[in-house]
Amino acid sequence: MISIAIDGPAGAGKSTMAKKTADELGYIYVDTGALYRAIGLAVREYSADISDRDELRALLSRIDISIVHLDGEQHIFLDGKDVSHKIRTEEISMMASRVSALPEVRSFLLELQRDFAKKYNVVMDGRDIGTVVLPTAEVKIFLTASPEVRARRRKLQLEEKDGVAADYDAILEDIIKRDYNDTHRDIAPLKPADDAVIIDTSDLTLSQAVEKLLEVIKEHIL
Repeated sequence: MISIAIDGPAGAGKSTMAKKTADELGYIYVDTGALYRAIGLAVREYSADISDRDELRALLSRIDISIVHLDGEQHIFLDGKDVSHKIRTEEISMMASRVSALPEVRSFLLELQRDFAKKYNVVMDGRDIGTVVLPTAEVKIFLTASPEVRARRRKLQLEEKDGVAADYDAILEDIIKRDYNDTHRDIAPLKPADDAVIIDTSDLTLSQAVEKLLEVIKEHIL
């Protein structure tokens, strides 16, 4: 099986670009951030105190998280329920950032992610795919863009989704805070793998970015 690891900060467009790249290659797309969001949702729904490690371990031991591909789309199930839409809120995004710093959570999801890559050709995106989850991936790419560009993209995305104006300054502040948390955590901090190809998409359109990804991938595997 061939694995393509795509890492990068929040709002860099990893999910959209990785999915389109996977579609072009005929590979399975795996959004690992959605798995952390599912745990964030579980923490909220079960009112778990993540500062209590015993309580956290108890929560992880009783929940079931799975990835299901339906009609070419990834769906995340939590305890048998499709939560793919419920995990896409700003509140759950911030909770995902918090739980992703916890070693118990990272260990809980590690084998799930690796097992998927053993079964399928995958394009897997996240924060530590090339450095921790799939260190022997055939291709490693680190996608990035300036915080300001990422905030503008997120603002547009939210406005298209909700039909109401979004607060750019609040979004930018959230992205900067998320970047700091992701790059300064003790466990698997966000950083490019030593052999990753870094692609800055600040000045690229979506189609140009996908074209660049495919170009890099084909150089490595074809």
